[in-house]
Amino acid sequence: MKTTLRKATKQDLQPVLDLVKELALYEKAPQEVTVTLADYETDFENNVFEIILAEQESKIVGIAFYYMAYSTWKGKMLFLEDFVVKEELRGQGIGKLIFRAYLEEARRQNVSIAKWQVLDWNEPAINFYEKYNSTIEKQWFNGKILKKDFDEIIGLM
Repeated sequence: MKTTLRKATKQDLQPVLDLVKELALYEKAPQEVTVTLADYETDFENNVFEIILAEQESKIVGIAFYYMAYSTWKGKMLFLEDFVVKEELRGQGIGKLIFRAYLEEARRQNVSIAKWQVLDWNEPAINFYEKYNSTIEKQWFNGKILKKDFDEIIGLM
């Protein structure tokens, strides 16, 4: 089946959110997706993120969801927040097409780094990235504080 790539429009955001939820289920964290379609729409309109879509027969089958970030050491970087292909279509080269398009976008935007995260247990994803001479950093830990906890934590300081 022929796969085509294009940039997302506002009308694509619901199927994108559905794919993000599919990824969260695969990553054993479906309860962590608390963003709403309205959040996506507002942030999309404000150019907070961009999405490359893969389609087959006018159905979205994969995405690269990314945004501009900045490294104080290296400069501009394009951060790949989510990269997913529908589970039943993995292994057919769709991911390679999407990842290449993401890297082409990084080149077009003249960034110093194309960066993403991958779970340490996700061997298929790690193997995919390593095929393309990616560096998988093992020495960095991610930190986070959720919005619901801001006030409490600020109060403790």
